[in-house]
Amino acid sequence: MAAFPVSSTHTIAHLFHDDGIFPNNEACPLLLYQGAFGASDQPMADDMEATFADHNWRNAWRNGIYSYHHYHSTSHEVLGIAQGSAQVRLGGDKHGKTFDVKAGDVIVIPAGVAHKNLSSSSDFLVIGAYPDGRTWDMNYGRAGERPRVEQNIAQVPLPDHDPVFGEKGPLLTHWQAS
Repeated sequence: MAAFPVSSTHTIAHLFHDDGIFPNNEACPLLLYQGAFGASDQPMADDMEATFADHNWRNAWRNGIYSYHHYHSTSHEVLGIAQGSAQVRLGGDKHGKTFDVKAGDVIVIPAGVAHKNLSSSSDFLVIGAYPDGRTWDMNYGRAGERPRVEQNIAQVPLPDHDPVFGEKGPLLTHWQAS
């Protein structure tokens, strides 16, 4: 049985502010779609990747989440938890928040928001993708990254589609143009 996005997804929205180390994103909240692909013991990587691509979130990869804080200033990012579970720190150590994620969950990370894997199961697998297949950069909260990353983040366009639900997804109501 193939996994597919479910309409009863529980959405958590959390806005992370600049903490002096990580710019985070004060305009777009991070979104966690709990159970977006249901709960299944079957790997759902192909279904997640296809769903993201159907909604124009491309340039996909399969791996895990780095065990150190990092963020992207040139693109937003979606992370679909295809297998296993993890404890992920989002927003940095100073004012961030730790979330437990498991297979079927999806995290939509705005440009600038720090993320880090604190611990994960041995079978942990993530599908990542970017709106419009944008290219991404790597940043680590180093002093020399600013003001370049702040300029980059300000220029990242809002996606036209939610990576899971397309034209009518929660992203479109939570991330409105100001």
